[in-house]
Amino acid sequence: MAAISLSVSTVKPLGERVFVKVSPSEEKTQGGIFLPDTAKEKPQIGEIVQVGPGKRNDDGSYQPMEVKVGDKVLYSKYAGTDVKFGGDDYVLLSEKDILAVVS
Repeated sequence: MAAISLSVSTVKPLGERVFVKVSPSEEKTQGGIFLPDTAKEKPQIGEIVQVGPGKRNDDGSYQPMEVKVGDKVLYSKYAGTDVKFGGDDYVLLSEKDILAVVS
């Protein structure tokens, strides 16, 4: 079996999917209490690093995506597929799972 070297630049989402780098979760509360890994909530904010071509219409053309590379987005808590590359966390989402673009 041949070895495959994967990086973020080699991942190209298909259809109406996006590849998002997950923002790190908070290490401590507003009161200053440090949280253990088991008590941290799953992050819901990340930055888009790759986008797919968009949804295919009935005539074969693609409907463009509403988000672009570099957008910070808020997405559903349990949506997508979690992926790890070199210690960084990523999630592969469908565009419909993105709730808002954060500025």
